[in-house]
Amino acid sequence: MQCGMCSGGCPMIEYMDIPPRRIMILTHFGLKDKVISSKTAWICATCNACSVRCPRGVELTKVMEAIRQLTLRKNINYVEPSAISEETIADLPQIALVSCFRKHTS
Repeated sequence: MQCGMCSGGCPMIEYMDIPPRRIMILTHFGLKDKVISSKTAWICATCNACSVRCPRGVELTKVMEAIRQLTLRKNINYVEPSAISEETIADLPQIALVSCFRKHTS
């Protein structure tokens, strides 16, 4: 798993501290604490671009959801809506807002 197609197609990659490809590598090697301490799973738009592009059929959006669940079980929440500036919200792609609603209403 080294092609990087998931990272190449991600609309949120520039906001992530660890790219999706590296998340998969860290997960593969069992580095759970590093993955959970990352903000990447929270920034993921769950748009499925990574899953569609993956030649191996890895459903990375499901991996990101699992990471979010693990993080919440540890009572760690990295996205505090009140801490997001209006400027940042104005610069975010629309898919990020759709994703936010999906994460909080599903």
